[in-house]
Amino acid sequence: MSNFILFDLDGTITDSGEGIKNAIRYTIKELGLKDESDEVLNTFIGPPLSDSYKRVFSLDDEEAKKAVTTYRVYYSDKGKFENRLYDGIEYVLKNLKDDGNHLLVATSKPEVFAIEILKHFDVYKYFDHVAGASLDGKISHKTDVIRYCLDNYDCEISKAYMVGDRNYDINGGKHWGLKTIGVSYGFGDRKELEDAGADYVVDSPMEILDIFK
Repeated sequence: MSNFILFDLDGTITDSGEGIKNAIRYTIKELGLKDESDEVLNTFIGPPLSDSYKRVFSLDDEEAKKAVTTYRVYYSDKGKFENRLYDGIEYVLKNLKDDGNHLLVATSKPEVFAIEILKHFDVYKYFDHVAGASLDGKISHKTDVIRYCLDNYDCEISKAYMVGDRNYDINGGKHWGLKTIGVSYGFGDRKELEDAGADYVVDSPMEILDIFK
C-alpha cells in the first residue's frame, strides 16, 4: 500500500547540530549577545529561528530579524554543510521509495537551504516534494509548513505520516490529521515525543521501516 510520508530534516534525516550551533555562536559574537551553553543552543533546533532568538536572548521583533539575517551569513556559506546523514537513513529512504511510497520533506528550515542540503548528500532524488520555510518568515512554524506541503502535493490524509524528532513535528502532524512517528535519535527525546502524543516512537532510522512492513 502506498503511503505519503513527510519527513522533518534537521534531527530526522541529518544531524545538523554542529552547523546550526556554529551559526548561532557567530551571531552571538557579531551582535554581542550573552554566550549560552551547548544545551541551550540545542533548543534552537526545531522551532523557527526568530522565535528561539526572542525566547533565549529576549530580543524584540526587529532585533530577532537582525539576528536571523546575521545567522544566515554564516549558515549559507559554511553552516549548512557542517552536517551529516544519520547512519542508515539513506537505506530507509531508498527502501520506502522502492516500495512505492511517496516521500516528502516538511521542514522549518528555509526551503532553499533544505534543497541544497538534500542535493549535497545525494538524497534529494528520493523525494517527490520538498516544502520548507520561506526566507521572509511568512511560512515558518511547522504547522504552517505541513499545510504548505499538503497544499502543494496531493496527499491522501488517511495514509499520511509525519516523521520528526521534536514535539513541533508531532503537534503539526496531528493538527492536520496525519499519523505521527517520533524519532528519539534526533534533538528531542522519547519523553518529549510521547508527551506530544506520537503514534509511534523509534530509536533508530531502521525502525522506521518496521512501521511500513
